[in-house]
Amino acid sequence: ENLSSERFPPLKGINSLISSIDAVSCISTERGLTKEHLSGIMIISRKKYRGDKMDQVKTGELIKRLRTERGMTQKQLAELLNVSDKAVSKWECGNGCPDVSLLSALAEIFGTDIHVLLSGETIKNKKEKGDMKKIRFFVCRECGNIITSASDVSVTCCGSRLTVLEPKKADEAQKLRVEDTGGEWYITSTHEMTKEHYISFVAYISDSSMMMFRQYPEWGVDITLPVYRRGRLVWYCRECGLLYQPISP
Repeated sequence: ENLSSERFPPLKGINSLISSIDAVSCISTERGLTKEHLSGIMIISRKKYRGDKMDQVKTGELIKRLRTERGMTQKQLAELLNVSDKAVSKWECGNGCPDVSLLSALAEIFGTDIHVLLSGETIKNKKEKGDMKKIRFFVCRECGNIITSASDVSVTCCGSRLTVLEPKKADEAQKLRVEDTGGEWYITSTHEMTKEHYISFVAYISDSSMMMFRQYPEWGVDITLPVYRRGRLVWYCRECGLLYQPISP
């Protein structure tokens, strides 16, 4: 796909755009800006407000590394972004940074995100050797997307960076009801299931496996699964957060 300036239009007057929420809303609609555009703008504005400086050298080195890893020339990258190859060379030499309107396109080309480009660093995790009970959960409050990870990870959804949910042990009033029906667990709950307050998922996690059951408002929790080894049930709602309880045969 040709990532041209028509899709990622140049921005002007960033300072005035950021100074007014109404202006941001109006201009973003008129110019077809994505949430990723606005996220990049706000990150840069916060850095300027705090007196911080983006490390142009680190960002440039990262762009060069990501470009060469994909076997692209400066000219090829420039054509995708509708800029000159001299501009790309300038970035990679640390003598300037890409315009904020190009960050989303760059992130898409390199298969990364805007935050990585701005920081100039890609941090690789150590090989995960832990069990599934240490799995991490992320939930996007905008779209309800549920994301899991077996190790530390940076997750972005709907233009916002998600924070890992911290599980809390459920008290007696919060616990799910678990009944052994002869080789199967029958799981229910008295938790409210309205459109404003409901459990969005329930997961069973053991040391080597996980099963997730999506839940919906105005439908009661009603889950049946085979009796497995000792593990834990994990569930989430926007008001209560991420809760868990042990489960065993």
